[in-house]
Amino acid sequence: MVSANTTDRFLDGRVVVKQPAAGFRAGLDAVMLAAAVPVRAGGDALELGAGAGTASLCVAKRVEGARVTGVEIDVALTLLANNNAKANGMAERVTFAAADALALPAHLRRPFDHVFCNPPFHGEDGEAPPDEAKARAVQDQGKLSAWITAGVKRTVSGGTFTLILRADRLAEALAALPDRGLTIFPLWPRRDEPAKRVLLQLRQGAKTPLRVLPGLTLHEADGKYTPEADAVLRQGASLALESPRL
Repeated sequence: MVSANTTDRFLDGRVVVKQPAAGFRAGLDAVMLAAAVPVRAGGDALELGAGAGTASLCVAKRVEGARVTGVEIDVALTLLANNNAKANGMAERVTFAAADALALPAHLRRPFDHVFCNPPFHGEDGEAPPDEAKARAVQDQGKLSAWITAGVKRTVSGGTFTLILRADRLAEALAALPDRGLTIFPLWPRRDEPAKRVLLQLRQGAKTPLRVLPGLTLHEADGKYTPEADAVLRQGASLALESPRL
């Protein structure tokens, strides 16, 4: 149940989101995910596991005219997400539905130009948080492949499915995806440090071999964001992951 909320600003204040003070909270990962979704004006996108709506709202803010539907299993979070869409003046283009991302209702079982998600970062490893909502958000109970399958199913031919995940779960994700049309984009904490997060994108139906891009370094040695990361986080720059079309 959602109780106290905080007000957080993204894209240099152009997106304002209320989200629960406790439990799982959206941050850098949501903005990076949104920047990797190559939706265009007039296109439609689906987010699986939308939370309070941060990533969906960032997608819609970056691309005026894009339509975004978010799915969130927590009813209270869904209400909060729709309120966030209204507060940001996007309610006509961004809507959220209370539903299980792994068992979508009939009206959402259709193709979308682009599908994206930030699935629970942990599998069955580790101790579950005592808060039920946070546990559901951070632990997938071994269902990462189900999240991926759900996303791929909803992606139109020639469209993209994009997700962000822990770098050490990359092999698990690749095992659930086709072996063609894939792009891996590492997010490096600092230069010469191992990536902790990766963006992974599938171009549905593409025959191109897997590509590993140079990725993005997030922080300078002094902890400040690199100019490239700052451009994404504050200025709304996009991340170019797109594989060639068929």
